[in-house]
Parts: sequence; C-alpha cells; structure tokens
Amino acid sequence: MAAMTRLLAILSPLALAATSCADAPAPVGQASDKPTLSAPSAAVSSADPRADAAGEAILAQGGSATDAAIAVMLALTVVEPQSSGIGGGGFLVHAGEDGVVTFDGRETAPASATGRRFLDEDSERLPFEQRVMSGLSVGVPGNIALAAEAHARYGKLPWADLFAPAIALARDGFVMNRRLNGSLAERRERAGRTAAARAVFFGPDGDPLPVGARVRIPELAEALEDLAASGPEAFYQRNAASFARYVASETPQDGRMSETDVTGYAAKLRDPVCTRYRTYKVCGMGPPSSGGVAVAQMLGQLERFDLAALGPDNATFWHLFLESQRIAYADRELYIADSDFVPVPVEGLVDGGYISRRSGLIDPDTVLAKVEAGTPPGAPAALADGDEPPENGTTHFSVVDAHGNAASYTSTVEGAFGSGLHWGGFYLNNELTDFSATPEVDGVPVANRVEGGKRPRSSMAPTIVFDEDSEVLLVIGAAGGPTIPVQVARSIIGVLDFGLSAREALDMPLVMAFGQMVVIEEDRMPQGLDAALRARGHERIHLLAPRGKANALLRTGNGWEAAGDPRIADMLLYR
Repeated sequence: MAAMTRLLAILSPLALAATSCADAPAPVGQASDKPTLSAPSAAVSSADPRADAAGEAILAQGGSATDAAIAVMLALTVVEPQSSGIGGGGFLVHAGEDGVVTFDGRETAPASATGRRFLDEDSERLPFEQRVMSGLSVGVPGNIALAAEAHARYGKLPWADLFAPAIALARDGFVMNRRLNGSLAERRERAGRTAAARAVFFGPDGDPLPVGARVRIPELAEALEDLAASGPEAFYQRNAASFARYVASETPQDGRMSETDVTGYAAKLRDPVCTRYRTYKVCGMGPPSSGGVAVAQMLGQLERFDLAALGPDNATFWHLFLESQRIAYADRELYIADSDFVPVPVEGLVDGGYISRRSGLIDPDTVLAKVEAGTPPGAPAALADGDEPPENGTTHFSVVDAHGNAASYTSTVEGAFGSGLHWGGFYLNNELTDFSATPEVDGVPVANRVEGGKRPRSSMAPTIVFDEDSEVLLVIGAAGGPTIPVQVARSIIGVLDFGLSAREALDMPLVMAFGQMVVIEEDRMPQGLDAALRARGHERIHLLAPRGKANALLRTGNGWEAAGDPRIADMLLYR
C-alpha cells in the first residue's frame, strides 16, 4: 500500500508537472560571458549555463574541482531556486590523490522531533501540503557546512572568491528563463507563499515575472556577502537564533527547531559505496542516501547478462533492467536510513554473493510475480516499509579540474521551492518530508522514521566511475526523486555497455518499475517496447511525458564531454 501511495503521487498530473519543471535546468547563458579555461582537461556540467560559467571562472583562476563545485552550488542558489540552494543540503563524492571521499550535507531534524511529527491527534497522516508548507518540513540546512568541510580539505582558492559569481548574479540580476517561469506558475502557492518571495519573483498582478525579465535578489546578495566574509559561522553561529526562531514560528506541532539545532549541525564524512562492474569501479554515496547502494545493486544484478549484445533498443534489456530495479528498491525501502540511528547492512547489500543470489531471481523471459526485500549479510531484525512521498526539487553538477580531481555533487531543497518559506533571500527545504510519516507498521519500527537529529533517507546518487586503470572516466548524477538511481544506472550502462556518448546515454528513455507498475517515457520508447514487456508479464504500463534531469562528464580521446539532459534544453531559453 505504501508503494502504491507513492506511485499515485508521482503519476498525478500535478506531480508530473512539478517534477518536469522543478527538476529541469535554466536559461542559455551568453557564450561571451564564459571565461576561456587555460586547461582544456577541466570541465563543468550543471543545470544552468550561468552556473557552468561560475564553475568555469573558478577553474580558470586555478581553483580545484571542489572550489568550482561550491561556486556552482552557490550560483544555482540564485538562478535555480526551485531545485536547490543554501537553504537545502546535498551529497558530494570526491575523487583525488587520496582516493574517494564522500561528504554528507543532508539536513537534520530538530533534536526534539518525534515519530508523530506528521500525524494528527487521531494518528492519521496530515495532508501532504500541510506537512510541506510549514516549519514541520524544514531541516537544518547542510550545504554551507558541506562546502566548508570540502573546501578545508580540497580547496585551493580563498573561500570568499568562490562566492563572487553568485553574489554578482544576485546583486546585478539574472534573466528569467522558461524553466523558472514555468515552475513559479505551476507552484504559485508554494513559491509565492511569503511576501519576501513574491517581491522577488512575482509582479504587482500576482503573476510570475515574465520570461526575459531581470530578477534581482539583494537580500540574497547580502547573505552571500556575509558568508563570503565570515565563513559558515555567519549562518551556523551568528544567525542561528534568528533562523531557528523563524522556522519555529512556522511549526504548528511536534519539536520546534532551536538555536542549538543550528549551531550543532555538522557535515559528515561517510564511507563511499564502491563496487566493481565488469572492468570498472563505480563509487557512490552511502546512507542516508540510498543512491549508491541502489546503483550498485542494479549494475551487479545485470552483470551476468551480455547487455552489449542486446543493445539499448532491445526489449529484453529493458525487461532485465526493470526486474533489477524492483529487486534493488525492495531492499532500499526496508533497510536504508540514517546509519547513525539505524543499523544499515551496506556491506551485505552490496556483497557479491548476495547480489548474485538476488540476480538469480531475474528471468529473461518473464516478470517476477512478487518481489520482496532479501536478507543480506548483517541484516538487522525485522523492519517495516514506510510511506515516504516522492522527492522532486533537486539538481546535480559534475566538475573535473586540470589535475584530475573530480567532484560529483547533488544538491536539493526536496520539492519545488522547498517548504515555500523564504529567509535571507533563499528558499528553505522541506527535506523532513522525506521521512516516513508513519513511524511503525503493526508495531514494527520503520527504519526511515522521524527521530531527533536524524537525517532523512535520500535518493540522490552522485557517482564517479573509474576505468580499468583507476582513472576517472565518468562523473554523473541526476535529479528526479526516486528516479535518480535508475537514471544514473541506465546512463552508466549506456556508456559502458552500449558505447554511447554522455549525451546519448542521458537521452535514453526513463523506463522504471514502481512495484508491479511500469512507467515509460512515450516519446523515447523503442518501437514495440510496451507490447514486448506486456508479453513478459508487465501488465500495468503507463506512458509518461518527458521526465528526468541528469548531468555528466565523460572522458574521451578529445578531452571531457560535458552533457546535460536533452529533455530540458528548451526550458533553458529565455526568449
């Protein structure tokens, strides 16, 4: 029932519209504004050309991949407020001389939050929008803390220099594109919830500013200048009380955010999830993200099949991929949560023997009648499947510098425009709705239930793929809530098995299983795929409008190919 509830939410017209806009990039930047890089081996791929330009400017000044990734994150705070920003959090996978290091900047629940946070007096779930559009959904933002931790380890340029492009965009203004305009229109109630946000993004008539209008955010420029000058302490110390007080004032029940929740926040180093796929090494993010495990499991389950011989238009390939998704996601729903609070058997979930046994469930000719979570080595005692809603507002960016360092960074505010709360010139996340609203099922606790100080489970899957010589080959990630691991695994297969370019791999169709239901992008569906899947027993097939948003860097013989998702190309225009 929980899976069906999530699926109906994803397939509803409102959710589809919000995701297609909220998870797409922004306008075409002017080529003349972009600096010329002295090192052609460096590259940036993000959801907005102006954020690309910010990262490229930092690389041109001798900055590291981490420096450039931070500059991109800050620029996206300005030009892509519907998807990410300093009011949210993220995950960063870094590859360099010291190997793979992963940073957890996921938001945390207030210390006084309880499992009843999203329930009413009768223990029924509060309506979803009521959960979202309040301080109940706001976690302590982690992006600035993540940036500071990563910069301390891998930064080359001064901290303040990384803020210059974003400050200029906020102070001098940027041009409204189709994507942001459409997101504002479709999420008018959330985006325009506060007077401060309406003053920035909406006209006197109450409509979003038109495509082509110049948008200025002086309050955000001031906040960024303060952070640039004073470091993360400007937010986590000096303004902690003010921020917590604002969120608490918008929180109608359960634990309210306190100053100590903010001052006590810390980004964390996590163990990466690294596995082998054929001759390649694939590294991603561990809990509280489910992305690294899900990608590893899908790839591992498919390794015994000759996918290259099948090709990207073959129905057997898509059937195999769907079955691997169903098996991986069954484990994800039961086991993945914040490992600081729940024992997560990561090693067991990606154990070669376990994955081989799970792969053995896949029949090339017919669909599994029922898929349940397995029992990986080290699995905890019985847990229950929760009822988390789909995530929507997210962005990904990939950076490689001239020294071969790579940064794969996925950032989010959860839904389009997050909670709708607007403070300091930026939107605040609604990440806490990524927790299960129901803390237990039939007396059995849900791993991803709300607990004080806990980080909600995420689908984000920033990933780095290494070739047989241990050199970075592919830096990739995506937006789109629960579709993220599927987009990433699909694109990795496209590059490694099918020999596609990065752009071609990102352009492969989204074909995804939600329990017994299958969704397929209609305009990218290989001819006859729906009929061929039905013949194998996939009876409930729904066709979708374009959905997805991924970004990647692929090393080629001519340098780095920077690719964005072709689905959102038109949304980048501002004319």
